[in-house]
Amino acid sequence: MSQRERAGGPPPAARTAGGTPDVFAALGDPTRREVLEQVAARGEVTATELAAALPVTRQAVAKHLNVLAGAGLVHARRAGRETRYAPTPEPLGEAIAWMADLGAQWDTRLARLARSAATR
Repeated sequence: MSQRERAGGPPPAARTAGGTPDVFAALGDPTRREVLEQVAARGEVTATELAAALPVTRQAVAKHLNVLAGAGLVHARRAGRETRYAPTPEPLGEAIAWMADLGAQWDTRLARLARSAATR
């Protein structure tokens, strides 16, 4: 357990081995996906507002929002005493583009394999 976890601090942001935000790790948790869906549906919202609509505590929602923010999926903005969260779609677009590129690579490989099998 890290010193941050023992101190009750926020969880570390989901990161790849290279240190860049990892959208897939952040979205790996079903509650976190629901939190992101709620933020996207509402536009801008506080952790307290989200917790009222979810079956988890405000503290749990805040931790999920911290991970989503670390992956770049939401943006936090202070408004007086509140922290308001808004969705940031760019990382999802990057993840979709990566998956489409990977899918195209696999399509090419599978087509090559099918041609090879057909000639035998």
